[in-house]
Amino acid sequence: MSSKKRPIPGTTVFDSTAARKGYALNKMCYSFNHAENRAAFLADEDAYCAKYGLNEQQREAIRARNVLQLIEAGGNVYYLAKFAGIFGLDVQDIGAQQTGMSKDAFKAKLVAARG
Repeated sequence: MSSKKRPIPGTTVFDSTAARKGYALNKMCYSFNHAENRAAFLADEDAYCAKYGLNEQQREAIRARNVLQLIEAGGNVYYLAKFAGIFGLDVQDIGAQQTGMSKDAFKAKLVAARG
């Protein structure tokens, strides 16, 4: 059996390489478990990102509030949910971003899939 990675079209796989790449980003997002950290982030996003050592790709994705870009920058979706929650985004908002649909269209697709 080959240990060579097979790409999954349209999917960013969270593996050990992505985990290393996203360590600072995920550590920062984990810090959002505490209200005082969420407040500090909202007060000065750039300083908060610098405190955790985010790279420019990660900082740009943070500024854009783009979960797909954050995943490409090494973000783990479970930690990114903490970031998204600061802005009132839920799992359906994230799903809509991932599929390129509006949230309403994404919700309708989910309902239709239930049959």
